[in-house]
Amino acid sequence: MTAFLFDGPETAPITVLLAHGAGAPMDSASMTATAKALAEAGFRVARFEFHYMAARRYGHRKPPPRAETVNPEYIKAIADLRAKGVTGALIIGGKSMGGRVASMIADEMFSKGEISGLLCLGYPFHPPAKPTQLRTKHLAGLKTPTLIFQGTRDEFGTKDEVATYDLSDRIEVLWLEDGDHDLKPRKSISGFSAADHLKTLARAAKAWTGRIAR
Repeated sequence: MTAFLFDGPETAPITVLLAHGAGAPMDSASMTATAKALAEAGFRVARFEFHYMAARRYGHRKPPPRAETVNPEYIKAIADLRAKGVTGALIIGGKSMGGRVASMIADEMFSKGEISGLLCLGYPFHPPAKPTQLRTKHLAGLKTPTLIFQGTRDEFGTKDEVATYDLSDRIEVLWLEDGDHDLKPRKSISGFSAADHLKTLARAAKAWTGRIAR
């Protein structure tokens, strides 16, 4: 059974399931802050870890696997979440690699009525300094309603780069000024704090789910 960390009200009509990025666990500072911001906006938030990351808690230093190889783990997490009695609309997603994995299973789950949408936090459009190695092919025909939060200086995909990609019209990208891959801005330059961006993120996610959740 998948182990989950929960935030937010148990009676929330919408649950957001989040997976972590390639290098940091589900209880990293940025994942925790994001989960708490979404919970304060009224979502039930569930976080989980892929096996390789969970194994690190027991001293097994496993490198991140190829993203597509953990697709079955994400599908199982959805089933395990439902088995725990979580009902209502479900949004899947995650931080960086977690969001990418969710995006690869989203249409299958959406077509079955298992999920209502996809929420990505800092999508890894390409590896840093390798702008031609795109991870966007499956995003061109995506049918699942999708919201991507991206920092304008994210080295995995900047605003100028993303503007040139062939993305499905079901995908909305919300840009967070001066945000890095963790969506964190430099306050001295942008005037925004990380907390400011998380409030914007939570408000936007609430408005978006109000339009798409079923």
